[in-house]
Amino acid sequence: MGNSGLKQHYETAKKTGVLKISQEKLTEFPSNLKQLESVLRTLDLSDNKLSTLPSDIGSFKLLKHLNINKNRLESLPVEIGNLTKLESLSVCSNKLTTLPSEISKLLNLKQVYLSDNALSEFPLVFCKIRHLDVLDVSKNKIASIPDGVEDLYVTELNANQNQLTKISKNIAQCPRLKTLRIEENCLNLSAIHQEILTDSNISVLAVEGNLFDSKSFAELEGFDGYMKRYTAMKKKMF
Repeated sequence: MGNSGLKQHYETAKKTGVLKISQEKLTEFPSNLKQLESVLRTLDLSDNKLSTLPSDIGSFKLLKHLNINKNRLESLPVEIGNLTKLESLSVCSNKLTTLPSEISKLLNLKQVYLSDNALSEFPLVFCKIRHLDVLDVSKNKIASIPDGVEDLYVTELNANQNQLTKISKNIAQCPRLKTLRIEENCLNLSAIHQEILTDSNISVLAVEGNLFDSKSFAELEGFDGYMKRYTAMKKKMF
């Protein structure tokens, strides 16, 4: 897309608050975006070649949706914590190894997608964000879900395809967690604590592709209690 094409996108964005500049081989955050910081609510810079986001991103105070999937980001600037109206953050298929603690300021977040990065630690930074419904950290390098996870308010947590060997039994205390996806990890049967089956609200527990079979899983103490929740959930769907 040439400059004239971008200019037209900017003019439209001034009226709609929505800007999509995807698949344009961008290597730098467009400096002309500054002119939109007072109106932009949705910004899609997916499928480019961005290696950094500038601190200027924190100036887009009205942003509700930010999509920077499929770039080359290794980190996010601390100024991202200024985007206090942000509801959805999607940074899949990048090279993130850590997340800034300032993300904890984003109290309006509802959906966060961080699949296919290089995170090695579970991001407890999203705990205590009460409106957060979905957290997707699949396809990373996370080895454990630690204590502290009980303060996560999500209804769905996707940690498929990581390197999980441990899960804190405190995950059973997550107040809203209904769906837990931990498929294709390195979990032994002992990692599925009884509390998860008996004392949690989890009604969908996806465990396929770990170091145990479905028959052994079904023989765990407390499995019947989990199945009652699963069956009740299915009945509500139909």
